[in-house]
Amino acid sequence: MSTVSAVFETRVAILALIDQMETVLAGKRGVVENVVIALLANGHVLIEDIPGVGKTTLARGLAAGLDTDFGRIQFTADMLPADIIGVQVFDPADRHFVFHNGPIFHHIVLADEINRATPKAQSALLQAMEERQVSVDQETHNLPDPFLVMATQNPTEHLGTFPLPESQLDRFFMRVNLGYPDEEAERRVLMGEAGRSQLSRLRPAASMHALLQAQRDVAAMPVSDALLNYLLALLQLSRSGEVLRHGMSPRAGQDVLAAAKARAWLDGRDYVSAADLQSVWVPCLAHRVQAEGDPEAGLMLLLDKQSPPA
Repeated sequence: MSTVSAVFETRVAILALIDQMETVLAGKRGVVENVVIALLANGHVLIEDIPGVGKTTLARGLAAGLDTDFGRIQFTADMLPADIIGVQVFDPADRHFVFHNGPIFHHIVLADEINRATPKAQSALLQAMEERQVSVDQETHNLPDPFLVMATQNPTEHLGTFPLPESQLDRFFMRVNLGYPDEEAERRVLMGEAGRSQLSRLRPAASMHALLQAQRDVAAMPVSDALLNYLLALLQLSRSGEVLRHGMSPRAGQDVLAAAKARAWLDGRDYVSAADLQSVWVPCLAHRVQAEGDPEAGLMLLLDKQSPPA
């Protein structure tokens, strides 16, 4: 783990990134922080919202603030897996096949309207998101590090959409909603003081080295036995059938713990509390569970049923 001074400098850089992002997405600091938490924990983000609220701006702003490359994939009903991961092309001069990278080969990838593509095309993201690599004709190609997929999804009632399978939903570390801006934030957008028009003014706030170091620091944060027992009790309760139709997977538990570590790290603490875990509970889990009523309400009921450690 880094020294105290190095951790402080790294955290200052990441917080500067969040501050800068807020100048683009006015009034959405909570959303920006959740996306950065996912980035610190090396996870992917699903954004479910209507068109025009700033999803592309969020992804582009994050890439600009990190001085890294950005790729955008517009999902459509006729998209093929090769349109995402790449294809082998025969080179007549050298008489062999050469792999041409697809748009997935970027540090930050916006998978726009992912649920407009067929399940076959959607599944092309599975290996990339889980293994950070793709396989084409028995050859494996590593993806850049770090690698973040920010996928947008139209509300399921929209025409021409295909629901994401549970296996793919479970690979998204977190789901966020941008929603409409408040009146003051929308005034800034209308006046050109926020929004896409500000992207050209962004400058790198955190280096790739700082981000990778922050990811290592977050992963190395210790967790007390009391907090671990609290999380284990919540996971078991979710599988009892009392509140949820289906319990949470072990991957979901790992992601919640990683998000809680990132939350504590952003707040400048060297320990993880129950409050950290509770703050990321719904964003990390609501898209993975099914309940008789509102999944978010079911998740909050689980927290009410299980007492946190003293």
